[in-house]
This record gives sequence, structure tokens and C-alpha cells, in this order.
Amino acid sequence: MKSDRQIQILKIIEEEVILTQDDLQNALNKRGIKATQSTVSRDIKQLRLVKGRDKDGNYRYINSGSDSFKDESFKHYSEMITRSVTSVKYALNNVVVKCYNGMAQSVCVAFDALFKDKMLGSVAGDDTVLIITASEDDSAKLTEEIQSIL
Repeated sequence: MKSDRQIQILKIIEEEVILTQDDLQNALNKRGIKATQSTVSRDIKQLRLVKGRDKDGNYRYINSGSDSFKDESFKHYSEMITRSVTSVKYALNNVVVKCYNGMAQSVCVAFDALFKDKMLGSVAGDDTVLIITASEDDSAKLTEEIQSIL
């Protein structure tokens, strides 16, 4: 029952612009699936649905695991990095990214989203992001990837 409901939720958000949990609950009801608001809320969390812009610019619930979401996220984060980062260098297993004042925390979020599998962690200040990798070789590769975005 739960898995069937969640499959229907994924179909609904692909086919319709769903703005609220209430909209999703009503769409489920139209398909003959009764669900409470708290059940819909839990399903949204378990399915990792997020509110964001789809490829047409509509702000709605979208599947954060879908290819279109990943493409849009990459585009968004790449633009942020391009507009905010002034330099990227590495030393040993550390990558140091300099940004315009006030932009480091936003850029750090972008790095965490785009490169989480290539780093051990990151820390942001006001104009600097420090990324820790597992090795100097990993730092060199990550630096190259970041520079390719710039």
C-alpha cells in the first residue's frame, strides 16, 4: 500500500504541477488513494521530494533523484560558482577556494552538492572555502574540476 502510494506520488509530480502538500493529497484522492496530510508529509520526506524549479521554470515539488533535477541543479550551482569564485588552489590534501565577500557559504553548499563524493568535508568563512580531500592527488583532480567550471 505504502509503496503503491509512493509510486503514484512520483507519477503525479511528473505529470502535474504540485505546489503544496494539500495539492498532492487531493491528487492522490482523485486517483482513489486516501492519505492524511501527515502521511503525505512523511512520503515527501522518504521520497526526498524538494520544491524547486522544473525545466519550464515552474516552482513545484520535484524528485531530487531525477535526471532533470540533477541537470538543473548542476546548471544552477555552476552559475553560482562562476559568478562567486575568484581563485582555486590546492596544497597537499586541501583545496582553498577564494570568493567574493559574503559568497563562500553559498559556494560551499554548491560544492557539497556537486562534489560530495570527492571530498571528506568542507568549511566556509566569509570569502574562503576550505575543502579537505583524502589525498593530494584527489585535491589536484578536484581543483581541475572546479577550474573547468570557471
